[in-house]
Amino acid sequence: MKISIRRTRRAAMAVALGSVLALTATACGDDGSGSAGDKGNEGSGKGEITFWDNNGGVRTDVWKEIIKDFEKKYPDIKVNYVGVPAASVQSKYDTAIQGGGLPDVGGVGTAMLAEVAAQGALEPLDSRLTKSSLNGKLSANFLASVKAAGGDGKTYTVPTSANNGTLWYRTDLFTAAGLDAPTTWTKFYAAADKLTNSGKNKFGYTIRGGEGSIAQALDATYGQSGITEFWNGDKTTVNDAKNVTALEKYVALYKKDTPSADVNNDFTKMVAQWDSGTIGMLSHNLGSYADHEKALSGKFKGIPNPTLDDGTRVQISNPVDGLGLFKSSKNKSAAWKFIEFAASHEANSKWNESAAQVPANTEAAQDAWVQASEPTKLAAEALNGSTTKIVQLPYYLPDWNTISKTDNEPNFQKVLLGKMSAKDFLNTLADQLNKAQADWKANH
Repeated sequence: MKISIRRTRRAAMAVALGSVLALTATACGDDGSGSAGDKGNEGSGKGEITFWDNNGGVRTDVWKEIIKDFEKKYPDIKVNYVGVPAASVQSKYDTAIQGGGLPDVGGVGTAMLAEVAAQGALEPLDSRLTKSSLNGKLSANFLASVKAAGGDGKTYTVPTSANNGTLWYRTDLFTAAGLDAPTTWTKFYAAADKLTNSGKNKFGYTIRGGEGSIAQALDATYGQSGITEFWNGDKTTVNDAKNVTALEKYVALYKKDTPSADVNNDFTKMVAQWDSGTIGMLSHNLGSYADHEKALSGKFKGIPNPTLDDGTRVQISNPVDGLGLFKSSKNKSAAWKFIEFAASHEANSKWNESAAQVPANTEAAQDAWVQASEPTKLAAEALNGSTTKIVQLPYYLPDWNTISKTDNEPNFQKVLLGKMSAKDFLNTLADQLNKAQADWKANH
């Protein structure tokens, strides 16, 4: 069944790509109604452009503010905003690539970047960035992430924001137990053990065993092993002996220093459980800050994931959001002006403050609101710090989501329940990844 799923997905991708190549140009005017086969043109730099927001509804208000500011600066350009719900944006892009109707500019994050770029829909932006006012003002790690996700080393989306793994901990419980902040893995494990009293339903940590578990497990695994590359040649490092040891130590927390119910935890259950007040630590991202503040105001802090004892921080790449310029645009010069503006200091800061994300613009990352929010400040420092090593996950693989979710989330639950060893889990994951990588290379 797994082979069938992946073959079906690759076949669908091939059909989509073939359809794109067979299409004739269908774009008209400066309305961004092109298909992937249309090469577009620079245009006048004036007139109308269309922008698709890839998280419409949630971020609509802040985007409309930014568009208003942009149109004030460039009165000869009108931006038509289209809010697309995050759950349907991938399918909307795929439909427009095949049948026409692509925007001039669209939100394209690293999680979907490879599939959109592989169909020839996006303009490489490296030369534009080099000549841009943005040159040297975007996070090097964010840029590395979008280049890696594109699959061929080119920049197909201008990074605008990222989330970051955060270790939330109860300051009141740590103080009462005489514990230091869990800034290193050594301190993390010591705290998890000391804060646990299962007889009183108190636990040091809550682990994610349900939906979304693989990314968190990999973050803890690479964070402890210190391995900084996902690939060693054409083979993944996932099942390196150091990673096996690290994962064994991490999953050993389950039921010893965590609740047994954690085996079914997705992020919603995990956050709600931590906010109830009897658990010392939680690994999640910056997005849950508002929930914690409401439930535990003044009794918690958030720090980046722990470091090794020597201060080195290794973490997996978080999805980076960005803005892509579609190749079919009939007004690329105006579209690029909008991307440049949206990623500039003021606009990027405004967007990320609203979204509680880390700005890609390094000047925006120094703004007062970032410095005032300790978790966001520390996340920004971690993502841009010289001692942070980011392991780039292979978002470019067409099978990545299937492998990291459908295939292996149930297997991770088996590991927690003692029905599968950490070594067998990582070997299975590695085998699937190596085959997917070989298949990708054979077709690119």
